[in-house]
Amino acid sequence: MSDKNLNPRLIKFFVIVAVSVLLIFFNPKGIFSPVRQVFSFITYPFQKTLYILSRKTSETAGFLGSISNLKKENENLIRENNSLAAKIAMAEQENRENETLREQLNLAPKGKFDLEASFIIGQDPENSGSWVTIDKGSFSGVQSGMSVIVSDGILVGRVEEAMGNTARVNLLTSPTSSVSVIDEVSGAKGIVKGEFGLGTVMDMVSQADILKEGDNIITSGLGGEVPRGLLVGKIQSFKVTDDKLFQQALIAPRVKYSKLDMVFVIKSSK
Repeated sequence: MSDKNLNPRLIKFFVIVAVSVLLIFFNPKGIFSPVRQVFSFITYPFQKTLYILSRKTSETAGFLGSISNLKKENENLIRENNSLAAKIAMAEQENRENETLREQLNLAPKGKFDLEASFIIGQDPENSGSWVTIDKGSFSGVQSGMSVIVSDGILVGRVEEAMGNTARVNLLTSPTSSVSVIDEVSGAKGIVKGEFGLGTVMDMVSQADILKEGDNIITSGLGGEVPRGLLVGKIQSFKVTDDKLFQQALIAPRVKYSKLDMVFVIKSSK
């Protein structure tokens, strides 16, 4: 059989099948109802299977879509929770700082000095106790050389460098720190120096002066750089220097510099 004879026959066959399907589908005047019933009976299992598969596919697509929506909602909730937690943490921190500020201001010698309250925002990364950074600087009137105290009038250091909004404070325990001091009881004079963050030592004390364990050491005010009467610490022990020329005392600080969170800069005396 040649392709020329095959093609017309196939075309006629498909046309007849197509016309028959259309007639059965549209069923003019109900003529093909019996045929439709037979066709429906034959195709019922396939229709049911296809329907079930389509339902399952639709349900699966809906389920996957709901998972995607839930994931997006969960991500949004996580972001909102993180944002809310951050805001709560900031509010709690502000409340704690305000409470600390009120408490410390009540103890600070406001009647004697013009003070600038500041919070510690940084410290020596080597933990040597040499310096800290505070959150007030030249914009607030803080200048290099100003004394830095805690609430009870205890000297902890001096401003080494003042920037716009921050300042670096050289602590008494820094090896570059030196302050003129006096024994509050005996009047013995000396200089308190830092020992690489390990503590402070009162040096250059005359052998004729009297030192006693437990005596308070205060600033002498000599040189006018540091106000007189600020508490530095108390004598823990003392000895004669190796050259036998002076006495030397180990000074125990009244505060732990590693625990500092708030200080006051003395901008001027009243």
